[in-house]
Amino acid sequence: MNTSELQNIIEAAWADRSLLQQSATTDAIHAVIEELDKGRLRVAQPIEGKDGEWQVNDWVKKAVILYFPIQQMETIELTPFEYRDKMRLKTDYAGQGVRVVPPATARYGAYLAPGVILMPSYTNIGAWVGEGTMVDTWATVGSCAQIGAGVHLSGGVGIGGVLEPVQAAPVIVEDGAFIGSRSILVEGCHIGKEAVIGAGVTITGSTKIIDVTGAEPKEYKGIVPARSVVIPGSYTKQFPAGEYQVPCALIIGQRKPSTDLKTSLNDALREHNVAV
Repeated sequence: MNTSELQNIIEAAWADRSLLQQSATTDAIHAVIEELDKGRLRVAQPIEGKDGEWQVNDWVKKAVILYFPIQQMETIELTPFEYRDKMRLKTDYAGQGVRVVPPATARYGAYLAPGVILMPSYTNIGAWVGEGTMVDTWATVGSCAQIGAGVHLSGGVGIGGVLEPVQAAPVIVEDGAFIGSRSILVEGCHIGKEAVIGAGVTITGSTKIIDVTGAEPKEYKGIVPARSVVIPGSYTKQFPAGEYQVPCALIIGQRKPSTDLKTSLNDALREHNVAV
C-alpha cells in the first residue's frame, strides 16, 4: 500500500473503531509502525524551504494510538530481565549502526539513525532520533518526539511525549542542540538548531522564555530560537496571596561562531559569564 492508501485506512479506523476487527485495517496499522521504525515515515518533519517550520502528520499519530488496542500482552524475556508489555523492542542494532549500552531500551516503531548512541535510557514508539545523536544516561525520549542530528541529550533529560491531541506538535529538538542535565522539555516545545539549554531548565508549551540580551526583554513561548544559550530563571508574579517567583527560561546570549559545535555545556555558559 502507498502512503495515501495507508492514510485513508487509518483515518477510517480512527472514525470507526469497529474497523479494527478487519485484517486490512490491522495490516495498515502494522505497516505504518514498520515505516516509522525504519524512518521512512515521521510523525513530523521540517517543511522544505521554510526554516524552523514543521508539518505534523496527525494521521501517523493516529496509527500509533490505534496500534495499542490491536496488540496483545506478552512476556519478553531478556535474561536475567523479564518484561510484560504490548510493544516489541527494537532489534538489529548492528545492522542499523546504532550503539546501545545495557540496559537502554527503545521500542519498535522508534527510528534511530546510524551513529546514534543510547546510554542506559528509554526511547518510546514514534520517536525519531537523528544521526550521531547521544541519548545519555537515564534520559528519556517520549513518544513521537523529534530529535535532530548531532544532538546531545545529557544525563536525566526528560523529553516529553505527545500523542493526544493528535493535532498537537511533538517536542522538537533541532540539529546540533545541546540539552543540559536534568532539563525537561515537554508539551510540544521547539528547540532551535544548535541551541544550548542549561542544566535544570524546564520548558513547556506555556513557559515564558525571555531574551534578556537587549535593552528590553523579548518574550517567546514554547520556542527557543536557533543558537540561543538558555539558563533557568524566574520572574515575579502577583497572586491573591502576594507576589511570588515563577520559573521561566532566560536567553542570555547566542552560541558564538568560534565555539566548537561539540563544546561542553560548561564552556558555552562560561562564554556568557555564567557560573557553572
